Amino acid sequence: MSTYGKLDESEQERLVARQKTRRRIAVMSLSAVVLVGVVVAAVLGTSLAHNNDKDDKNNSSSNNVDISASVKAVCDVTLYKDACYASLGRVVQPGQVMKPEDLFKLSLQVALDEVSNAADKYFSGEKGAFKDLIGDDNRTMEAFRNCKELLGLAIDHLNVSLSSGQNSSVLDLFEDLQTWLSATGTYQQTCIDGLEEAKGSIKNRISSYLKNSTEFTSNSLAIITWIQQATSTLNLRRRRLLTLPNNNEAPAWLHQKDRKLLASDKDLKKRADIVVAKDGSGKYRTISEALKHVPEESKKRTVIYVKKGFYYENVRVEKKKWNVMMIGDGMTRTIVSGSLNFVDGTPTFSSATFAVFGKNFMARDIGFRNTAGPQKHQAVALMTSADQAVYYRCLFDAFQDTLYAHSHRQFYRECNIFGTVDFIFGNSAVVIQNSNIFPKVPMLGQKNTITAQGKVDPNMNTGISIQNCRISPFGNLSSVQTYLGRPWKNYSTTVFMQSSMGDLIDPSGWLPWVGDSAPDTIFYAEFQNFGPGASTKGRVKWKGLRTISAKQANRFTVKAFLQGDRWIPATSTPYKSSL
Repeated sequence: MSTYGKLDESEQERLVARQKTRRRIAVMSLSAVVLVGVVVAAVLGTSLAHNNDKDDKNNSSSNNVDISASVKAVCDVTLYKDACYASLGRVVQPGQVMKPEDLFKLSLQVALDEVSNAADKYFSGEKGAFKDLIGDDNRTMEAFRNCKELLGLAIDHLNVSLSSGQNSSVLDLFEDLQTWLSATGTYQQTCIDGLEEAKGSIKNRISSYLKNSTEFTSNSLAIITWIQQATSTLNLRRRRLLTLPNNNEAPAWLHQKDRKLLASDKDLKKRADIVVAKDGSGKYRTISEALKHVPEESKKRTVIYVKKGFYYENVRVEKKKWNVMMIGDGMTRTIVSGSLNFVDGTPTFSSATFAVFGKNFMARDIGFRNTAGPQKHQAVALMTSADQAVYYRCLFDAFQDTLYAHSHRQFYRECNIFGTVDFIFGNSAVVIQNSNIFPKVPMLGQKNTITAQGKVDPNMNTGISIQNCRISPFGNLSSVQTYLGRPWKNYSTTVFMQSSMGDLIDPSGWLPWVGDSAPDTIFYAEFQNFGPGASTKGRVKWKGLRTISAKQANRFTVKAFLQGDRWIPATSTPYKSSL
């Protein structure tokens, strides 16, 4: 294992090799014209004539599947055309005309079938199809268990994506579908990444087994993205806010007109549904025990008040624990603390002191800490894989991999974040606003990197946005190089804007993952930052590091990036909607 890395050079070489997909993206632009024609035909109720000429046959998949023109149109915008032709071509008859929305739903079903097949065939049982490779290695065994859980989450999200489109146009659900499919792709990639340090060839085996499912998921994401873009171009979409009934509702005891009382800490604590206290003055002494008594899939807020104290436990808010609000007595007074770490045998995904899977989670005035120390490498304080999660006035303290913003939409406000290597990382759509970011003293020979964003597909709606924050050292960093981040994956997307940067930031700004450069496909930007570390004159000369306009920067604000105006107000968390 490298001193401060997640991927080795061989992996980076494989990533670079896969940059051939960039050439496909150029083709996607041309294919959009074809897709527009399909959308127009569908909307106007006209049909597309099936083209049986020799050229179309030559452009079909390597299996020579004779495909309809509508299938060819949507497949031409995907990254994995052959997989698209082969999967959809088998179920759509030549000459059959289908609406783009129906083809998208069909692609979802194909992806769901493939993920389910992989889960059943290779991951059922204690060690699945990998008994000979897992052996008695505890870390590999835990990574395998993570894969089973992650594939289960992927199946859940594909099912939700399919069922949500039954009574509504998929275009009315576009932002949510894009989020769910981005998460589905992230789950499968996380499974593969978790086996990076596993013994033997298990990672290559699992990558091979998940090849079809990851490609089919990517294709579904590409299809819905380009349908949305084409219809927007034609002004065919009647835009409306997606109604989210029951999501982020105020507690049952609170009248709608008095929602403003959520801003009162005293009132929240007094009216909490569950009280946790180390000294026995609450109903439960541990957070984990309290969570067992939260109703599953609740459409009402469950407020848990955690009194001051240190809670030495590893906590999981399970996927069926919806709408949990956890409030403490202050980010330095109510602390959840753990020490699981990579060196002692726990994969990164399992090392979190506090892990959140249940949607609409909120925490305020609580600290999350991993005390493993820098010598233990990856050791997560908080991992969030839940949609529409909010953290207000919280502390996140560890060294490498402190804050794992794993997937979905997340918002952080007025928090303190401490760490050394890649200490804000993951593949969610996350905005961190009005917070303090404190790089710490790392191990001897290490360099500090604040972010490591993990976007693996250009159609994912993910990235790290840091707005109106303050970056300053915690400890003496005069002999430590500190960078804004490094590109974990080929489409790594990170934006720092309107933030204060101390002189601890290295003039070059960004660090390559390996070598001396970065993939051209990344999106890194700095906008209206200030302070001695904000000067861009000495920044690295990467194609993916760009100067952006206010209009482009607005894409990474709460309103545009998270659709946050729809769900953050219900949490009574202050936020800035745009620039």
